[in-house]
Amino acid sequence: MFDIVLYEPEIPPNVGNAIRLVANTGARLHLVQPMGFTLRDKQLRRAGLDYHELASVTVHADWCACCELLAGRRMFAVTTRATQCYDVPAYRERDVFVFGPETRGLPSEILAGFPPQQCIRLPMQAGSRSLNLSNAVAVIVYEAWRQLGFSGGN
Repeated sequence: MFDIVLYEPEIPPNVGNAIRLVANTGARLHLVQPMGFTLRDKQLRRAGLDYHELASVTVHADWCACCELLAGRRMFAVTTRATQCYDVPAYRERDVFVFGPETRGLPSEILAGFPPQQCIRLPMQAGSRSLNLSNAVAVIVYEAWRQLGFSGGN
């Protein structure tokens, strides 16, 4: 399936929702520290319901540690600064989708490591700043999974 990276997430319920999403889609979740909360956070646990034990979640000390583990994989940066719409690439199993923190998105130094064809965005109305992180993750995961014929789903 796919790997989802949340770089320095700040809002516990977004991560809880992402945990529930990966448990239900077979994706894997990677959390890059520092985070704005702990994994014991009450709001995170509530949003994730009882899916925590069913989800594959890895916490990385930093971006370099995350990249080391995912080395050799095709990675997509999801950013409002991209020009390419999320539905353009032909996704493959084992692709990695990287999302930035809720209040600031991926920093320029991280984005600089992605070729333009691996930077994708979700369309929004003019003047809009961003979508909710867990909603954006869901849209991307389901589009990629759709392209693979919902392999493994029922």
